[in-house]
Amino acid sequence: MLPRAIPPHLMLAFMLMTACDNQGPTSPLETVVARPVMLDDHSTSSPQRDVTTQAIAPLPKFDPGNFVALIDHPYFPLRPGTRYLYHGFDGDAPLRNVIDVTNQEKTILGVKVVVVLDRVFVDGVLTERTLDYFAQDKEGNVWYLGEDTKEYENGKVVSTAGSFLAGKEGAKAGIILRAHPKVGETTEQEIAPGVAEDRATVVSLDAGVHTPYGNFDHCIKTRDFTPLEPGAVEVKFYCKGVGFTRGRDVTGGNVRLALTRIE
Repeated sequence: MLPRAIPPHLMLAFMLMTACDNQGPTSPLETVVARPVMLDDHSTSSPQRDVTTQAIAPLPKFDPGNFVALIDHPYFPLRPGTRYLYHGFDGDAPLRNVIDVTNQEKTILGVKVVVVLDRVFVDGVLTERTLDYFAQDKEGNVWYLGEDTKEYENGKVVSTAGSFLAGKEGAKAGIILRAHPKVGETTEQEIAPGVAEDRATVVSLDAGVHTPYGNFDHCIKTRDFTPLEPGAVEVKFYCKGVGFTRGRDVTGGNVRLALTRIE
């Protein structure tokens, strides 16, 4: 899913970006070079392959003694004290996503994780609040060890669906981004059977991305999906030195957002 990641006064640049994004493969705001091309959602030269049928690449062994204190993956850095701001739309409703890399301490499966607070506001109202747990091994793989998520309506929690913790009730740690991503490789990001089963296929290592925050080249593009929601596919972009920069639903939803600020 998109990170639990536009107010009316949002900059004109982003409004133009959103308009262009709906123009399809000729849009200058999402220049993608992907191999194989059949995995690229903008490809018109050959039939698209259903990414949900892609073979899943095995994960490396999870060894609690093989982790480092900081997450400094070039395409997914998480430095405590950093705030990422994203804006976009959920359908026609303005969407704001605030992601804070906290200094909270938590240990899961013997690993000290980085705790990330992720909040989503639709039309200025809090709709989701999540604590995500990440850790990086010595090889540079960024692991995902669970989440504590709450959905809100009228200021009250109405659901905690999707919450899980690696090592509890059959859940295991997955990998958000490998140290050395490969085009065509599919990775399990969330491994909590029946609860959270997100997966991502790398479709490009050379994507160009434009956002209100800046323009980026040679970004990683993924197509994300889950067997728990057949037919739902998202695309995400990770850019060097920054991390997640842009994402949108391809099918199964109508969310689109882009990075607007880092504090």
